[in-house]
Amino acid sequence: MTMRKTVRQCGLWVSLLLVLSACAAGMSSEARSRITLETPFAELQGQPQQYMGETVMLGGTIIASQVMDGTTEVTVLQSALDHNDRPLQDDQSAGRFLVRTDQFLDPALYPEGTAITVVGRLVETQQRLIGSMPYQYPVIVPLEIKKWPKEQPDRGPRFHFGIGVGTRF
Repeated sequence: MTMRKTVRQCGLWVSLLLVLSACAAGMSSEARSRITLETPFAELQGQPQQYMGETVMLGGTIIASQVMDGTTEVTVLQSALDHNDRPLQDDQSAGRFLVRTDQFLDPALYPEGTAITVVGRLVETQQRLIGSMPYQYPVIVPLEIKKWPKEQPDRGPRFHFGIGVGTRF
């Protein structure tokens, strides 16, 4: 009887762990189901006309945010995504893209340096200058945007060895 109870409790803990780990995913299953193109950003950047109208998932770090007449435009420095759809913070990028939406995205809530992931449709490219160099930006109209919280630095070890109450080595 005790063995069955232990196995059952173990099964419950494993189930709870699986449920909690599923909560860590970034984008909703509805948004993920609408993705029609999974290709490296460099390829999308190199031949955007070939992919017009496709729904993609991209992520990166906001480098500018601008509110204009009825639209908000966010400039994003692209980054690869991890297994939870979060942009990697590794200084590797294949370029930039624009997120353009009719929704008001307050620049105070979406400031420079914020990590975001977007599922949206590639609708056009727009040429702008980076310094004096012309650059073609893919423009994404979002279906869903995930704003990631800032990662907290590790504050030291998570365990301590010691003898007695309140004593540590």
